[in-house]
Amino acid sequence: MNTPEKSSRPGAFPELGPETILNLVEKALGISCSNLCRQLNSYINRVYELETLDGEGLVVKFYRPDRWSKTALQDEHDFLLELDDQEIPVIAPLKQKDGETLGKYKNLYFSLFKRCGGRSYDEFDEEQWLEIGRLLGRCHAVGAVHPAKDRITMTPEQSTRTQISFILDSGVISQENLAATFSSLSQELLSEISPLFEGVPLGRIHGDCHFSNIIYRPGESFFLIDFDDMVMGPPIQDLWMLLPGTPQESLLEIDLFLEGYETFHHFDQRSLRLIEPLRAMRFLHYIAWLTHQYVADGAAPIVPGFASAEYWQTEIADLQDQLKRIRKAESSFGNMLNQ
Repeated sequence: MNTPEKSSRPGAFPELGPETILNLVEKALGISCSNLCRQLNSYINRVYELETLDGEGLVVKFYRPDRWSKTALQDEHDFLLELDDQEIPVIAPLKQKDGETLGKYKNLYFSLFKRCGGRSYDEFDEEQWLEIGRLLGRCHAVGAVHPAKDRITMTPEQSTRTQISFILDSGVISQENLAATFSSLSQELLSEISPLFEGVPLGRIHGDCHFSNIIYRPGESFFLIDFDDMVMGPPIQDLWMLLPGTPQESLLEIDLFLEGYETFHHFDQRSLRLIEPLRAMRFLHYIAWLTHQYVADGAAPIVPGFASAEYWQTEIADLQDQLKRIRKAESSFGNMLNQ
């Protein structure tokens, strides 16, 4: 099995200099900017902090080429605009001079946002769990109004199977015995979890709702940020990454969250059984994400040793352990799944 060539591919970013960025933003919004052009952390996109001559902070995001179609990016923007229209605390994209929220430079799409600072929490108190439940309940109520046109559907058969195929077809697992083990284990996992998703309602959701994507601004409510991974998926996806431990260790937090959530939107408690399957799906999603970077740029810089035999041995062991947890998980919820 061949290893992907470590060379520039179509998905790699072209060079973006400060002068180019500032000129694009000034033309897109019809404003003048100061000389500030500070790159912000982003593993996938290129994101820069700017400032107008009036001192207003801006953020410009250049989307990684070939990751999302224009329609898929517009899905994200439309969802944010709908949420903002309902006064739900998100950071919506700014309309550019042509009335659109997406600009284009060469093969790059870009968007602009007001800069909004804030702090994130590592854990929530009881009142905050209620508030987060209300916030996500409102978001999901809007997300259920209509489907996204061109976003990933987060189910084992629609997203995870595609990601597994991409990993295997890319050749990034160069060790044939490990590739065979990974393939067999992945198929076993899909067979185990796919029936659990049958009949589960799907809607537009954040998709990557962890603590770093929820910020608090003094005197205001929590804000949801970074909808880059928005998907059509089960609402439980936007809860489980916030839990302080395993589901059975987090029953109080789940109960508080649902109390707030159901003020605005119905929650199917049977979907709690999807937490451990979704955790396994995130493992595979993350591997596919790294593989995309490796294929595009010849590196996955945030994971030293990516694609080595040791890396795959560790990932296989983690997936085997997760499969065991999935098989034991349902009994941990008691009567909650029957409500």
